[in-house]
Amino acid sequence: MTLTEKILARAAGKSSVQAGDNIWVNADVLMTHDVCGPGTIGVFKREFGKTAKVWNRERVVIIPDHYIFTADSKSNRNVDILRDFSREQNLPYFYDVIDDPNGQWKYDAAKGNLKRQYGSNYAGVCHAALPAKGHTRPGEVLFGTDSHTCMAGAFNEFATGIGNTDAGFVMGTGKLLIKVPETMRFRLEGKLQPGVMAKDVILHVIGEIGFDGATYRAMQFDGPGVASLSMDDRMTIANMAIEAGGKNGIFPFDSRTAEYVDARTRLNGTKASYEPVEADAQQTFVYELVVDLDKLEPTVACHPDPGQRKKAKDMGATKLDRAYVGSCTGGKTSDFVEFARVLRGKKVVIDTFGVPATPDIVRDLQSTRWGDKTIWQILEDAGVRMTENAGCAACLGGPVDTFGRINQAGLKCISATNRNFPGRMGDKESQVFLASPATVAASALTGRITDPRDV
Repeated sequence: MTLTEKILARAAGKSSVQAGDNIWVNADVLMTHDVCGPGTIGVFKREFGKTAKVWNRERVVIIPDHYIFTADSKSNRNVDILRDFSREQNLPYFYDVIDDPNGQWKYDAAKGNLKRQYGSNYAGVCHAALPAKGHTRPGEVLFGTDSHTCMAGAFNEFATGIGNTDAGFVMGTGKLLIKVPETMRFRLEGKLQPGVMAKDVILHVIGEIGFDGATYRAMQFDGPGVASLSMDDRMTIANMAIEAGGKNGIFPFDSRTAEYVDARTRLNGTKASYEPVEADAQQTFVYELVVDLDKLEPTVACHPDPGQRKKAKDMGATKLDRAYVGSCTGGKTSDFVEFARVLRGKKVVIDTFGVPATPDIVRDLQSTRWGDKTIWQILEDAGVRMTENAGCAACLGGPVDTFGRINQAGLKCISATNRNFPGRMGDKESQVFLASPATVAASALTGRITDPRDV
């Protein structure tokens, strides 16, 4: 069996499964957020009763993160709905925007969008917060009401996005009917060269198979090249499995996985035990591709979908209006380090926005020094508009006052986020080009798409 099949067989209480089997699996964690949480709660109460209790209060994780720092009253109210439900259910893992458990969330537009407006328990983007808070464990099953839940596959678990109806059912029963996906294998060999990042790996892969090339399939990334990838790298790659239509992305377990998970569960007091899976010697794949990391180059996904792959060095004629680094995919500490490495001592020539994924990352950037300046200061000195309000921000567009949102037709933005369908970051007539933080930085310096190796 493959890695995905191994996990699903265990979760179903079966000795083995194969692609195409329909099985009931037990969930280890259910995650929801402010966009889908109210709908999920509504389904749960409609189907199980207004006084029903969730199947396991220790396994429900609620993380407001999408439409948070906006004056839109309906968005603010969504967070209040999550708070009311978490208090009613006595849920220990609700990462509220405010500290008052009986309060109401209201964004203060007068304070602006650069300075912190959240409490001590706020966790930021759910996909980055889940591992940081110790909720991603090898061998487990994670369901989340967000398509990029597959990011947690970096930790050797089956993680996939589900809709509100399925989530409401899981909330009440702890189970879900799943069809075992076929597995596509991507064997990674070699090591990334300077200027090339994990984002270039997944953009290359999606370019090879197309933005629908992995529809309802597991994307298994293995091979000797995995050892050279950090956990941040693996998260970036697994996160965008959905951009090829994948049911999930998954990596093997190794010492790096154990080091990260053990540290985070210990730090947060979350469940520390887990049982990783190893693939069998004999596995059945529907597709196989060898990816030579040594030969990859900085890559860009062009408008209007992530499958429109080109090399950055061939796109110098494409002029830009905006650059953006952030989101679960491109807003991690390591992403901003590479962003700053390119920008250090230079000035951007187009509007450039930086949105860290979590408050912990904000603290990392504001405390880590290169010489006499912090990374945060280096970025601000380069002309980057950095916000302390970690969250999804313009990655998902959002209300018109969302930080970094594209509100003007025809603007071209290069972004380290994960999706570029028309209207994804705002105006439907805008264009978004996906790239690594290094390529975004180089392009922000020139005002056109630029290979970071050239700067």
